[in-house]
Amino acid sequence: MRVFQIEGGWGFDHLRLSTRPDPRPGPGQVLLRMKAASLNYRDLVVPDRGYGQYTGTLPLIPISDGVGEVVEVGADTSRVKVGDRVCPVFMQRWIGGELNLERITGSLGGPIDGVMADFMVLPEDGVSIVPAHLTDEQAATLPCAALTAWSALVTEGRLRAGDRLLVQGTGGVALFALQFAKLAGAHVTVISSSDDKLARAKALGADAGINYVAEPEWAKASRAITGGAGFDHILELGGERTLPQSLRCIRPGGTISMIGVLSGGTMSASLGLVVTRQVRLQGITVGSRDGFEAMLRAIGQHRLEPVVDRVFGFEQLKDAMAHLKAGSHFGKVCIRH
Repeated sequence: MRVFQIEGGWGFDHLRLSTRPDPRPGPGQVLLRMKAASLNYRDLVVPDRGYGQYTGTLPLIPISDGVGEVVEVGADTSRVKVGDRVCPVFMQRWIGGELNLERITGSLGGPIDGVMADFMVLPEDGVSIVPAHLTDEQAATLPCAALTAWSALVTEGRLRAGDRLLVQGTGGVALFALQFAKLAGAHVTVISSSDDKLARAKALGADAGINYVAEPEWAKASRAITGGAGFDHILELGGERTLPQSLRCIRPGGTISMIGVLSGGTMSASLGLVVTRQVRLQGITVGSRDGFEAMLRAIGQHRLEPVVDRVFGFEQLKDAMAHLKAGSHFGKVCIRH
């Protein structure tokens, strides 16, 4: 079968199209014919061994998110059957309960082989059936980006109707957060460097937008949106350069969900604001299979459709990664197997 794998050393120069023997499922396992994949920021970090020892060992098949069809099941399987369309769960060992070291170190695309292969064998506990109304590319976007947004707002954030949410950017997690927040009846403000992207976000349901290039002090601009009260919840993707402003526009008792450090990973904010305003600063690392399946039920019930920016062919993986790195995308970058 075809695979993309990092072989012979770390780095993008060692990410190559290769082959491996076709796998077969054992007891309690399922064989998937992969149909589509989608990219996340972490997929740009893995080839350079950006997660240290937790990146895995070589050769490593990258990319964590995808969807496939069950084509064979091993003995003693009952969760899925041949013909089901399923997503591999991002954290294969986190079925439910609280996060711990064992569960957090079992992610696909590093250290466990990812989805850039024609076929995958996984434990039946590590896959979930996806809503029927989604295309393959839409379904492939769900395991990491969608669940991260769901965990931030629903599982951990307990977002309610009428809450005011600030979302940073228009990438995959940000747009899922916008869509989930509107399902919950929240008011959503999006910040972006592009007026065109802000217009597209408003077409998806955003109530307000701020261009942070035109208004670098966007924390000040947000006061008019919230009537001076501040946001109930902020989805924090930037990190080093954005967290100081997030702390200035979160309401007392509000929640900041830290899911990314795209502008840098060093803490340079006024920590006194966290204490004196009793701000909840919550780190989010995707979520469990139980959370994933709760999200899938909501997506199916409301027929929510993920936003796909562009679809590449299997052999265009490096082009797709370059497109993601350039930052011009709106929504998810996908690959059709």
